Amino acid sequence: MKLALICRPFSFHGGVETSTAGLVNALVKRGGYDLHILTTAAQFPAPGITVRRLPVLSQPSVLRQLSFALAARRAVRAGGFDIVQSHERCLLQDIYRAGEGSHRAYLEAMGRGGPQVNPQHRLVLYLERRIFTLRSARHIVAISARGKSEIEALYGTPPDRVSVVYNGVDLERFHPENRNRWRDETRENLGLPAEAWLIAFVGSGFERKGLGPLLESVSRLHDRRAHVLVAGKGRTDAYRVMVERLGLGGAVSFISPRPDVERLYAAADLVALPARYEPFGNVHLEALASGVPVLTTRTAGGAEVVRDGLTGAVVAAATAEEIERGLLSIRGADARKMSLAARAAAEPFTYAAQVENLEKIYRRLAPHRPPVA
Repeated sequence: MKLALICRPFSFHGGVETSTAGLVNALVKRGGYDLHILTTAAQFPAPGITVRRLPVLSQPSVLRQLSFALAARRAVRAGGFDIVQSHERCLLQDIYRAGEGSHRAYLEAMGRGGPQVNPQHRLVLYLERRIFTLRSARHIVAISARGKSEIEALYGTPPDRVSVVYNGVDLERFHPENRNRWRDETRENLGLPAEAWLIAFVGSGFERKGLGPLLESVSRLHDRRAHVLVAGKGRTDAYRVMVERLGLGGAVSFISPRPDVERLYAAADLVALPARYEPFGNVHLEALASGVPVLTTRTAGGAEVVRDGLTGAVVAAATAEEIERGLLSIRGADARKMSLAARAAAEPFTYAAQVENLEKIYRRLAPHRPPVA
């Protein structure tokens, strides 16, 4: 099968890119695919695949996205592919994998719904509407049951045209044994107290992922052992001011994103992702696979794999009061029992399982491929 994946350059660290890299490796290992990646010039060569680098304008963001969509459509029309699967919002694809959820739902969750003046938001909403109303995609892959319901409710997409295929996670890279290997060393290298009850916040997009209310909730604990490690990319000035205002000056550390994120999980006692909007952050599966309990919100897709009180805490909303309840629940639990349960919860989510579920969709669509529009 000649399969094209339209995606941003992937790597082995960083959210969406990590999940794409894992999927690509699993497809190559599975065999039977003539695999082509349609991406930008920043993508490095990868064994077993053909990389087609698309010409894309760099600035501003609206032209970057539009030029990518137009270049991808040209490549699809000329490629003779059996199946085209896009991980980006484009003008033409057989399958759209909604790894970033719905932009419309994101804007509403962040209090930015309604008519848009920003040209980038308007373009993304236009592309999304074309995809979810099935004018530029034959099938949608949501990465959580919540995401599927959201797309159907917002756009009236027929339920039989939306499937749920969960992400995979590298169960060897993210493993509870990492705690024995790297916990003390990582804490020492980062200047973190050996005795700290370490809450890791891993990821960029601080406002969306609930860093503010998390800091407020930690201040409410009045626990001198509690320490928050923030590992992500973004502007931290406002949060550093908040840390001082809350009296958490010595209890919060900020670091840049790291490719060896597995060491951060090894150092942590729990991972907090109290997001206002999150389709299904890889952090959920990576932490669970590492045997680390996860605190998340009911509105996050990742809550579907976190069992409240057993593998972490699922709170009703990203508020300081709710997050404090979740933190107290995890702090009062049997840490070893919760760690074992967390690992067990992640084990079904392999990249091989992800490929198997995608293949069912490929087989259903490939024999009935219409002419390329």
